[in-house]
Amino acid sequence: MMTPDQSAKARKRAGDILAKAGIVTTPAELAAMETADFGLGEFDRTGLSIVVYVNNARYCAKELVLFPGQTCPEHRHPDVAGCRGKTETFRCRWGRVWLYVAGKPVAKPKVKPPRTSEAHYTVFHEIELGPGDQYTVPTNTLHWFQGGPEGAVVSEFSSPSRDEADVFTDPRIRRVQ
Repeated sequence: MMTPDQSAKARKRAGDILAKAGIVTTPAELAAMETADFGLGEFDRTGLSIVVYVNNARYCAKELVLFPGQTCPEHRHPDVAGCRGKTETFRCRWGRVWLYVAGKPVAKPKVKPPRTSEAHYTVFHEIELGPGDQYTVPTNTLHWFQGGPEGAVVSEFSSPSRDEADVFTDPRIRRVQ
């Protein structure tokens, strides 16, 4: 788990990327930004910064900030308590992001899973997103994504988000705030 000082530094860095991307955020949004290290203690390699604009019973909107080469690990959004799992649309706003989903694997992926975690990545159908590109990930679909050389800002529009119910391929991951 990240220390409060590490989280503060990550929020500052992510805030700088959002500003560079021309995305205005309030001080309250930056203070509430989640810095998810997924319990692995390697935030710069496996992590994600998240600004949640809204998450209610009908819909969710977030900004996802990825540092250069940073990976959000492979996971899926299952049905929960009789509610359908999350369907999410990713729209790249700045930088470049490589998204991997189930499907025909690409022969030579542009990016690689984080070193020492390779065994926990199983889907390699590659979708490259640059500014203005978007892709919708259906419910219960394995996926993972990684920021490009400058990092990336990705807007997520989805059905309700229940992050605590996400199922990760890597059994070491703990999805906590």
